[in-house]
Amino acid sequence: MSAASGAGTGTGSPSEAQPVISDEAMRKVEQYIEEEEGAANRMRGWLGGFLTLVAVVMSLFHLYAAYAIVPTQVLREVHVAFVLFLSFLMFPIAKRFRHRIMWWDWLAAALSVAIVVYAVMGGDDFTDRNTVPETWDIVFGTALVLLVLEAMRRTTGWIMPVVTLCFLLYALFGAYLPQPWTHKGYEIGRLVGQMYMTLEGIFGVAVDVSSSLIILFTIFGAFLQFSNAGKFYIDFSFSAMGGKPTGAGRTVVLASFLLGGPSGSGVATTVTLGSVAWPMLAKVGYERNAAGGLLAAGGLGAIISPPVLGAAAFLIAEFLKISYLDVLLMAAIPTVLFYLALFLMVEIDARKYGMKDVAFDKVDSVWNLARRYWFHFVSLISIIVFMMLGYSPILSVFWATIVTFLVSFLRADSTLLPRDLLRGGGFWRKLAQSKLVKALEAGSTGMLNVGTTCAGAGLIVGVVTLTGLGLKFSSIVINYAGGSLLLTTIYTALVVWIVGLAVPVTASYIICAVIAAPALTKLGVPDFAAHMFIFYYAVLSEVSPPTALSPFAASAITGGDPYKTTMQCWKYTVPAFLLPFMFVLDPSGQGLLLMGSTKALANANWLSIAEVTVTAAIGIAAIAAGFQGWMWLRTTLVERIMLIVAGFALVYPGVVADIVGFGLVIVAVAMQFLRGRGLPARTGAR
Repeated sequence: MSAASGAGTGTGSPSEAQPVISDEAMRKVEQYIEEEEGAANRMRGWLGGFLTLVAVVMSLFHLYAAYAIVPTQVLREVHVAFVLFLSFLMFPIAKRFRHRIMWWDWLAAALSVAIVVYAVMGGDDFTDRNTVPETWDIVFGTALVLLVLEAMRRTTGWIMPVVTLCFLLYALFGAYLPQPWTHKGYEIGRLVGQMYMTLEGIFGVAVDVSSSLIILFTIFGAFLQFSNAGKFYIDFSFSAMGGKPTGAGRTVVLASFLLGGPSGSGVATTVTLGSVAWPMLAKVGYERNAAGGLLAAGGLGAIISPPVLGAAAFLIAEFLKISYLDVLLMAAIPTVLFYLALFLMVEIDARKYGMKDVAFDKVDSVWNLARRYWFHFVSLISIIVFMMLGYSPILSVFWATIVTFLVSFLRADSTLLPRDLLRGGGFWRKLAQSKLVKALEAGSTGMLNVGTTCAGAGLIVGVVTLTGLGLKFSSIVINYAGGSLLLTTIYTALVVWIVGLAVPVTASYIICAVIAAPALTKLGVPDFAAHMFIFYYAVLSEVSPPTALSPFAASAITGGDPYKTTMQCWKYTVPAFLLPFMFVLDPSGQGLLLMGSTKALANANWLSIAEVTVTAAIGIAAIAAGFQGWMWLRTTLVERIMLIVAGFALVYPGVVADIVGFGLVIVAVAMQFLRGRGLPARTGAR
């Protein structure tokens, strides 16, 4: 009998040996990571040293650009050159060419740099002739578009390049399409001028965010990783939460928040935590698929949790022309409610599966860990502190990275530079092998897939801007919905979800922000609420097949079924993803986003914000109990239906809906109380 098999029967066996994650399972995990981050080459010798040097120079350049003044156009173009150069050398054209660099890789990398140098050297004259480009402009621009498509294919797979190519074909042949999709069509020269020679195509908003924020936060996350902050967050969570029936689940929830906040990656958080937490979850009685679902749900929280969120969050700030601190503010209450849903699910799991107290081996007491490694918390919150002091997001993450570097010297096992660097000779060898160089390298290589996606997304945004596709699409959605805000919201959610099935979160947000958000804003939804709604549903791509990489990676670790694990993950996350409807369908629901900005919050009605937050929390609790089929006792069919209906009613804003929701919750609680009186305590599901 497997160590996890007892969960289904409520007879978890703490005495059984903890499961060991097999090499085959870890190979599957690596495959899922490669699906998200690309199958990179592993080079040794002088080639490995050369790639490390380029990656370190890339990170140092962007850190310099964060502090010094680098013209926007130059920064974006140099950023794309670095991304393409490293992508062609680090990601093979096909798997059979892995771990070696072929002549065509060198050619593509060199051509990428040459094309960008041509644009930078052209200066203002180059930009001014975008409507009437010269022959070499068209040649180089066409080549750059093809190189971006190929780099995306290498780092993210076929889907994103194909989607981007469809948009480009729409721009070229729109005159041959039927109404309402038709437009006059554009020649290659005009299209290339838009995509290559302006800041509205490849070098547009997405690359601006990638070059100024995303890479800096990736470097910051790498500094935390190599200073052992991630290990501390896991150890701290284990020590703080272990020993109770709900301790294993609570540990996953707390550790996923601490790990996910600075990483912003769902798959990375799931894998990092899962490899450590799965044996503990099995020991207390979690079934394999349920454990994988919980791990993936915790990883999903990384994308919606401050202080980093996912890469798409930086784009929200840029699209809306607001500060990143305002985006963090908007994410605060939804993040709390998301983790409230997970905590409630964990509490219900303990009763449902009859979990017992299990003693775990703690690394140390929580107080000793906090006393010795308190500075890792300083690193984590320093970004927000700098923002509150008035620094820009770029400078905030720059100084937070410096703080992380400096505080790492407080302990020998955390330091990013060896303490004997200046002693005993071998300075350059020690520096090359130091954690600092590895962190700088990881900061650049860890965002190549996002960088190519942003460049490709720039092509999509350029087409939408040039052809007016966003307005056409929004009119079509509103017409289908008959002008109903509820139906328009549902259709928009479906569009975002369907797009998210095929492309990563960042890309799905960008696509839908330019084609779907106008439909909501036309019906009176504030732009910040519309963009946050789209962002949250773009995140669903992380838990929706065929791109459910987080649940698939978790299932590889636990040995569960990938699709059953995905459904378990949906069970854990569904309550939180009903929240976006609250801040779109009614003005009072915008209180969940703290009214969208610090300025608006100053004049906000705090009583209304508290009321809508409590209503949302009770709605989440009702949905959690309904989907789990358990409160204090197993729910009857009637109780389960009442709880699910109550949850949906409380999520839908309105006095009548709230009265119905609260009434049904009260009745369900009373029925549980009356059934439980005088009955012997039950130990779990049967």
